[in-house]
This record gives sequence, C-alpha cells and structure tokens, in this order.
Amino acid sequence: MKIRPARVDDLAAIQNCARRAYAHIVDRIGREPAPMVADFAGQIVNGIIHVVEDQRRVCGFIVLYPRGDHMHIENIAIDPAFQRHGLGTALLEFAEQQAHVHGRRAIELYTNEKMTENLEFYPRLGYVETGRSVEDGFSRVYFRKEL
Repeated sequence: MKIRPARVDDLAAIQNCARRAYAHIVDRIGREPAPMVADFAGQIVNGIIHVVEDQRRVCGFIVLYPRGDHMHIENIAIDPAFQRHGLGTALLEFAEQQAHVHGRRAIELYTNEKMTENLEFYPRLGYVETGRSVEDGFSRVYFRKEL
C-alpha cells in the first residue's frame, strides 16, 4: 500500500472509486451525495487529493487541506473491493500526519447523517461530534479530532 499525491492520469480511477464507494448511499439520501460528483480534476490540480494504491491500482483517496487551526477532510473513499482492509484508517492516519506537517492541531470532517456506518466509525477513532446542520440540501454531521 502506498499513499501519494493524485496525478491527472488518476482522474478516471478516482471518479470510478467515488461512484463505487458511494453507490449504496444514493437510495438512502435520494440523490447522489456531493462527494460522488466533486470536481476531482480541480482537486488534483490544486494538490489536495491523495490516493492510496496497491500494485499501481487506485484503491481509495482522501481530499484534505488546511483550514484555520485544523486539517479539513473534504472527502475520503475506499473502493468497496478494498474495504475492510484498513485503508480508510490508513488515510485518516495520513491526514493526522499532514496536520502535523502543516502545524494544525486537529482534524475536522463531516458525513451525511444517513451514512450510519460513519457515525459509529469516526467516534471509535477519537472523533467527537461537534454539530449537525443542513447544507446544500444534505443533512450533515460534523466531527473533530484533537491531535
């Protein structure tokens, strides 16, 4: 497993990964979630997306950048074929490393309230729920982890 900055030639693999990772959520929320249709090309150009690969195959990705006192995770996705192998946790650990590199003292992220798996997963890793709101028509749950 290797985590590296995304390249332009990763675009199709990232888009496919997002579609596969979030496909099961569409029925729950009634439409494609924002992370499924993000501007991945722009994120690659801006250097805010990293991929996790196994034998040169993109298995997942994370979109993160400094914001205020924390690193903000905009999106994290693992292709279902590679889930339950610790890749999501590895990407979250990478985010913590990046927070330290950028002098940030916390990680913040949000998830859709209907992604109930995430509502259980993030607290197990030390994330604390900080609020809920409707944003862009999505019911979001916000989390923060102090480092």
